[in-house]
Amino acid sequence: MAVPRGDREPGSYYVGVDVGTGSVRAALVDQRGTLVAFADQPVNQWEPQFNHHEQSSEDIWAACCVVTKKVVQGINLNRIRGLGFDATCSLVVLDKEFRPLPVNHEGDPHRNIIMWLDHRAISQVHRINETKHSVLQYVGGVMSVEMQAPKLLWLKENLRETCWDKAGHFFDLPDFLSWKATGVPARSLCSLVCKWTYSAEKGWDDSFWKVIGLEDLIANNYNKIGNKVLPPGASLGSGLTPEAAKDLGLPAGIAVAASLIDAHAGGLGVIGADVRGHGLACEGQPVTSRLAVICGTSSCHMGISKNPIFVPGVWGPYFSAMVPGFWLNEGGQSVTGKLIDHMVQGHAVFPELQAKATARCQSVYAYLNSHLDLIKKTQPVGFLTVDLHVWPDFHGNRSPLADLTLKGMVSNSHKHSTSFTVATMLMLASVFPFKFGTRLIIEAMETAGHSISTLFLCGGLSKNPLFVQMHADITGMPVVLSQEVESVLVGAAILGACASGDFASVQNHASQIGLLHSKRRTLQEH
Repeated sequence: MAVPRGDREPGSYYVGVDVGTGSVRAALVDQRGTLVAFADQPVNQWEPQFNHHEQSSEDIWAACCVVTKKVVQGINLNRIRGLGFDATCSLVVLDKEFRPLPVNHEGDPHRNIIMWLDHRAISQVHRINETKHSVLQYVGGVMSVEMQAPKLLWLKENLRETCWDKAGHFFDLPDFLSWKATGVPARSLCSLVCKWTYSAEKGWDDSFWKVIGLEDLIANNYNKIGNKVLPPGASLGSGLTPEAAKDLGLPAGIAVAASLIDAHAGGLGVIGADVRGHGLACEGQPVTSRLAVICGTSSCHMGISKNPIFVPGVWGPYFSAMVPGFWLNEGGQSVTGKLIDHMVQGHAVFPELQAKATARCQSVYAYLNSHLDLIKKTQPVGFLTVDLHVWPDFHGNRSPLADLTLKGMVSNSHKHSTSFTVATMLMLASVFPFKFGTRLIIEAMETAGHSISTLFLCGGLSKNPLFVQMHADITGMPVVLSQEVESVLVGAAILGACASGDFASVQNHASQIGLLHSKRRTLQEH
């Protein structure tokens, strides 16, 4: 259901579409960066076997159409100037006629996406890392199984006849969406640099694809994986095609931007915010002193620098992958939000907990935080989980250990008095290790040459005050929260605004939104 927000005074609007792990969300955003309307729609996932996670590009596009139509209801469509997409870095496979191809042994072409969190290509990524090729220095020294090269190699080695030999196009999901909207198969510099080993300065490295056994991708100037590369926010072709316009409920011909990965859209939405007048330590400090932490299904830690900084176990440096003209380093913790959900929702008391939270018109986590506040009155929070410990790497460690073989663990040697107390402790114990993980990532980045003084948080977990406070406590740094909590969608809308020509650049628009919004911004310094 679309949720209207803010006012509707005359002006231009931009549509941002965010495709996350479990849902598609859209927002109508005005020139000040304020959300006017919001809608979301769940999308299907398949897990046919362990470590295999799949989606459907047709399902996702249909969900994009549903949410976009909702957010523009009641709006004069002539005032909509641009459209921007962001999405998870999942792999979309199409044949030469742009039809879906199966990425599964069942041969189901509807399931044509290997999701970002899919770990089927463990053998392939180990062999890629054994090559010690020079491109690996730009991914922290070790390539992740979540990147695209190992997934492509898995498809070639396991689905040669049903998929690989028939494939005509391999897209990162954000680029698939911009192609679907415009018919232009250009790739975003963001996705290719961050997940495909493309270099903003040198382009593709033929020797890498040859040494890992994917030399056939070099044919026709890398036509299957991208030979036209554009910076995020660049306008694509002639804008929205008539067919896509009908699907989305938007005017044909409006500007459509080259896309961003979802975490990078969140980083763009917060890292340039103007903080003057709030007495924060980061006022007057360079933007390179900020770390944007995008906290959703997974957490991504985005820091930028004027010169390339190589951080062991942390992805990058990537040039102009998020903010034009700056190098990006990206740390991460895999399935953070998903783990907290798993721990709480897996407890036997969850149905009763959910019912009580609903009765109070609260989320489950708001209800648990209220319960936690009561418990804390009798003892310090640090003692609450003294006998309950969670090691969080249930899906491997992304940064800074870069070890996909690590597994999670729960150790509990104490019986609590009530089931709700147990559920609260599980939430608390699940949040604890992620704050330490953030500190380890910051320490690795600072050892390599970054100088970080302030955390800028956004994403679903940033709405949880426990998660926010713990990050401030363990890092000793101020945490800045935007009044507009949907920073990822704002980032996507910034792309559309830049493509429309209303702003000179992505960087210019991001800073202007921060300046105009700063007087109404809620900032927290812990």
